[in-house]
Amino acid sequence: MEYLIAGKLHYFLLAFSGFISLYLAINIGGNDLANAMGTSVGSGALTLKKAVLLSVLFNFLGAVLAGGHVTDTIRKGIVDPNLLASMPDRFVLGMLSALISSSVWIHLASHFGLPVSTTHSIVGAVVGFGIIAVGPKSISWGKLIGIVMSWIVSPVTGALVGGFMYWAVKRLVLSSDEAFKAAKFYAPFFFGLVLWVVSFSVFFEGLKTIDLRLTLGQTWILSLFLGLLAYFTGYTYIRRRSHKTDSWFSSEDSKYVDKLFGYLQIITACYVAFAHGSNDVANAVGPFAAIYSTLSTGSVSGKVEVDLWMLMVGGLAIGFGLTSFGVKVMDTIGKRITEVTKVRGFCAEFGAATTILICSRLGLPISTTHVLVGSVIGVGFMRGMSALDTRVILNIISSWFLTIPFTSILSLLIYWVLTKLI
Repeated sequence: MEYLIAGKLHYFLLAFSGFISLYLAINIGGNDLANAMGTSVGSGALTLKKAVLLSVLFNFLGAVLAGGHVTDTIRKGIVDPNLLASMPDRFVLGMLSALISSSVWIHLASHFGLPVSTTHSIVGAVVGFGIIAVGPKSISWGKLIGIVMSWIVSPVTGALVGGFMYWAVKRLVLSSDEAFKAAKFYAPFFFGLVLWVVSFSVFFEGLKTIDLRLTLGQTWILSLFLGLLAYFTGYTYIRRRSHKTDSWFSSEDSKYVDKLFGYLQIITACYVAFAHGSNDVANAVGPFAAIYSTLSTGSVSGKVEVDLWMLMVGGLAIGFGLTSFGVKVMDTIGKRITEVTKVRGFCAEFGAATTILICSRLGLPISTTHVLVGSVIGVGFMRGMSALDTRVILNIISSWFLTIPFTSILSLLIYWVLTKLI
């Protein structure tokens, strides 16, 4: 191991792994972060420029305020780090192989406009180097099966919740003889419901940087308070604006319903971007933090500290990736699966946010990407199968099933090459 922790090779591996980690973060932004704003852009609630600015801002805030400062060196515990404790050199090369292979796969998926799970990409890459480094028996196949099950659980749950939300909005508002009056009546309730779900999720996870960790009871009280505050604020604002002759709340404005749900959609999209920053930045900087720790100490640790500067750089790189590679994925989510209006976009985003909250609290294996895609499909399905582009959906699902095999094989090959070169 001495040859890895001393001399020029040490600095080369550290610099190269840092570069690949940035490359992975950029690709995560072009794929995963693009999912958060895809429906907002597709429905016209946000322009592309505004979507980029908001997603970059909230992704960065999520990474810095709520991002994990302690991360598993091997994501999801697929391989036991103790098995690699006696060979830290192989661990470093393995994590580097995982970074490269997952970066390549996500880049390819973004190029073809396919939303894939970046977490599953890392997991598949870890499986690949784990098989060749310490053998197939080292793989936690039970956990891997759980991840594969999420390919069903995530989109189906997202579709059910998103579809139900659209059914409820259609029944309460869209099918009403005077949709604008129904929208004005139910609007404060939707504002309160959205803020309750968003605040509950954020406060329950905790803001680690400022050490804000609330109990379940405190989270309930605070989130309900904010939800009620949003309800009464919305009620007061709509009532006052309704008395103004130039108000867009008037009955002459047939676009009122669309405008209202456009604002709600933006709120939920910002929340998804925040949640993405708090969870998925670890996919980019976690492997680099593990390599950095191993090269510095000469030993393999199950968990490592992620410095704040790593989270900040990772958050910025992910935001940059959205502007560079995210257009095609946003187009797929917002336009190609089904036609998305502001109402449908809100239902899909809110359905995804609610599903993520419920499933994460129940400990169910889910993927944010898969949930959001499933939610969009569920909303489209409520309008009939003809509203869905089944060819696009089949391409997306195929990319999910290819993720782990592709990254596993590529990581295995890269690891083999690196061990021969170094």
